[in-house]
Amino acid sequence: MHPVTRLGVVGCGLMGSGIAEVAALHGMDVRVAESTPDAAEAGRHRVTASLDRGVRHGKLSATQREQALARLSFTVDLGDMADRQFVVEAVAENRDIKTGVLRVLDKAVEDPAAVLATNTSSIPVVDLAVVTERPERVIGLHFFNPVPVQRLVEVVPALVTSTDTVSRTRAVAEQLGKQAILAPDRSGFVVNALLVPYLLGAVRMVESGAASPDDIDRGMELGCAHPMGPLRLLDLIGLDTAQAVAESMYEEYKEPLYAPPALLRRMVAAGHLGRKSGRGFHTYGS
Repeated sequence: MHPVTRLGVVGCGLMGSGIAEVAALHGMDVRVAESTPDAAEAGRHRVTASLDRGVRHGKLSATQREQALARLSFTVDLGDMADRQFVVEAVAENRDIKTGVLRVLDKAVEDPAAVLATNTSSIPVVDLAVVTERPERVIGLHFFNPVPVQRLVEVVPALVTSTDTVSRTRAVAEQLGKQAILAPDRSGFVVNALLVPYLLGAVRMVESGAASPDDIDRGMELGCAHPMGPLRLLDLIGLDTAQAVAESMYEEYKEPLYAPPALLRRMVAAGHLGRKSGRGFHTYGS
């Protein structure tokens, strides 16, 4: 099996920029697609800022930074993904947006053996695969935030995904320096199926007045040796993303433990989305 040398990433937000950075650092030619020139420039800045932090903290050399940036190109045209061997979509966690992107990629990517991977964290992969004419080449490849730091990826084959696609995706994960686990194609996969009820339980404790965000987080950090408490983790994930994941899981399972609490919905409506907005369950400076 030949290594992937030409990787595409669609979406350069928090997750997409991390995937692009890791791929470029591991020697791949990376083409990143965004919806507008401004979004593409913001994505380039996000990747550059992360690489700069790596240099400042001694994790990267200046040469590694320059080489990674030289391997990155940006576009607003999904047609520019034509020559890619492997494409990861990392757009918003919204079924309609993701299916729209995959339909276009299906027509744009010329190699019929190319893999179209989705970074969805909650949408069943089969629902996304069947909108393409190559469902056997569609697979879930779920990264974790922050991508340059977290070593895990979930490889999520749909019922229609070929064994060759699974093997190629595992090989790409290895190229990126990640450790892969095979996850079932059910909403939440492995990690979120366990994690989301825990996070929502912390929100319900705040909502009921049982404990403060600070006490909940300190309790789990000091009492259970978690590196980050559940509410700080929600702030890092983004409360809007957490709500979307919970809604998708509740839609599939109809179990109350997956239902987004009213407090979470109100905070999202108010724009209190966590770190990215400066305010969530905690407050963050610039």
